[in-house]
Amino acid sequence: MPWWRSRWFKNLILVLTGVLGVYGIVLVDVVLRAKESYQQAEKYLYWHDHPEAKKAFFDKKFEKEKKLLEESISKKKLPESEFQAKLETLEFDRDYNISESSLKYAYQYFKDTYELFTPPESSWVKKARVKTPEVLEMWKQELREQKIPYEDTFFD
Repeated sequence: MPWWRSRWFKNLILVLTGVLGVYGIVLVDVVLRAKESYQQAEKYLYWHDHPEAKKAFFDKKFEKEKKLLEESISKKKLPESEFQAKLETLEFDRDYNISESSLKYAYQYFKDTYELFTPPESSWVKKARVKTPEVLEMWKQELREQKIPYEDTFFD
């Protein structure tokens, strides 16, 4: 019997195929996560330039969650006091998210893209490496304009 038909060779091929399959799946997963992280950063960067879009997003989210609360109270699944407390929490979250710096989140998502999702060096990672310093400078400028003191070590 030739060696390529032997049991050990077939087992070796099976193991190698399994290892390559797992590495392939991990590679695709990491690249897709890098893409998602990069797109989140781009969303926050867009919101920096278009604060009305950010406000509309969080207002819509608030209305959706408020509607769910109202349905719960109408079905008597939620007492009035708990409804008011949850509504106040939703309002606080909405206002907080709207007031938060979009540049801060854009910077963190860009940074996470190249720190957490390499290797491989995907196109998303390469783009994030380029944009991160630019966004960091924009964020620092925003902090200076708001007269918020900071040190460069805060951003590491």
